[in-house]
Amino acid sequence: MPRRVALPGAQELFRATEPTPDQGLRHSGRVKHDEKITVYVSAAELLALEQARLTLRAQHGIAVDRGRIVRAAVALAVADLDANGEECDLIRQLDAS
Repeated sequence: MPRRVALPGAQELFRATEPTPDQGLRHSGRVKHDEKITVYVSAAELLALEQARLTLRAQHGIAVDRGRIVRAAVALAVADLDANGEECDLIRQLDAS
């Protein structure tokens, strides 16, 4: 006896991808970015980054990936440079290395 497979109908295939007002918004916190860079870090730096991610999740209830932590750190460094110029932490850190 042949079996027929139930295929989805047009309504399922062409459903709305945006949530309807009654569904509410469920953002994952991830955002599509247009640009990409590659950053090489030491094993110790990667471990520290991963420990920071786990600390954010365990102690503060903030579940983020390493990329979001790095983007936040870059934003803070750039803002500090803009606000404090020669006195910013970024310049102090780079001068010391």
